[in-house]
Amino acid sequence: MTREEKALIIDELSQKFSNTPYFYITSAAGMSVGEVNVLRGLCFDKGIEYRVVKNTLIKKALETLDTDYTPFDAEVLKGFSGVMFHPESGKVPAQLIKEFKKTTGSDKLKFKGASVDSSVFVGESQLEVLTTLKSKQELIGDVIGLLQSPAKNVISALSSGGNKLAGILKTLSEKED
Repeated sequence: MTREEKALIIDELSQKFSNTPYFYITSAAGMSVGEVNVLRGLCFDKGIEYRVVKNTLIKKALETLDTDYTPFDAEVLKGFSGVMFHPESGKVPAQLIKEFKKTTGSDKLKFKGASVDSSVFVGESQLEVLTTLKSKQELIGDVIGLLQSPAKNVISALSSGGNKLAGILKTLSEKED
């Protein structure tokens, strides 16, 4: 690979990393061709772009960004690396990795690290956290639901209380007769 080709790949990766807020770095070392094909099929079905890239090129592309990715240097950018990009959700690639391990019964696909909205996650132990991560839309929906809940309770109490009060007044007025 020539320097010009490497520079093009680094530039392309830099743009991809800066434009995609959710990316995962994995290792598929030791996987058979069939397992890799299953992985690529799952990625395609879930809208995930999967690319195998040299660690040095990934590192140089990450250095061009504003976020500090130095935690990736020690553990993540070693050995065989593949990058998963998802444009909309930080948990879809994590769910895909777990699904792949479950369906194939293989632990050959390893989670090495991820960047989710500029937060860095390193190590296989972080995979469970990432699978339960809520998207921005889900969090906004939760907040709106929480904000609406007290108002609904007040309106409900007032409307039901009004009916009870009217019933009590009617009963009291009938007793006086």
